[in-house]
Amino acid sequence: MVTNGTKAQGKIGVLIEEHFDEIEFRAFNNFFPQHGYEIEYISHLWNQEQLTFKGVDLTEEITVTVEVNEVEPTDYEGIILIGAYAMDRLRYEQYPQQGQPNQSPAVKFLRKAVKVMDAGQLKIGTICHSLWLFCADPELLRNREVTCAHNIICDVKNAGGIIVFDGDGTKNLHIDGNLITAKHPNVVEEFMEVFLKAISEQRLQVATR
Repeated sequence: MVTNGTKAQGKIGVLIEEHFDEIEFRAFNNFFPQHGYEIEYISHLWNQEQLTFKGVDLTEEITVTVEVNEVEPTDYEGIILIGAYAMDRLRYEQYPQQGQPNQSPAVKFLRKAVKVMDAGQLKIGTICHSLWLFCADPELLRNREVTCAHNIICDVKNAGGIIVFDGDGTKNLHIDGNLITAKHPNVVEEFMEVFLKAISEQRLQVATR
């Protein structure tokens, strides 16, 4: 639902699971609808019609009804991976096989989304710990310039990502093509502004083709 009384310009899909970042959650729910975009939360529902997830501080919760196996990246103007521990949970693989890439539903969805992103048709945003989902398959992250929480620098490097630093820490926000990465919930306002601008420019490019 949008809050400015106008029809939504499009949907932004947000991947989410238990222990999500509540600062980002509140910010997304306020900012994007105010600017005409519907937020749709997506997860793996384990054959349930809906699941309810709580935030990392247990002050927010969300009931999700959209199964990640049943949507396509092209259903959305942009995809955001929420921070805290949600993406670690979403990369869980029930039956891992030696030598086989991660087959969790969210990682399979991300593979499709990255292909659309690299074709110039989708923006993907990550913040804080959420690059963990990318780390589940190094092919998704290799040679991409990114920023992230200091806690997961080694994870990102080991998955082939190129960490961008600024002074004595990782950069607050970085854009590498259609991938927009941010360091921490403290920069969520800047992240949302940049993401909104990017998807708005993308819409304009499509409209003028």
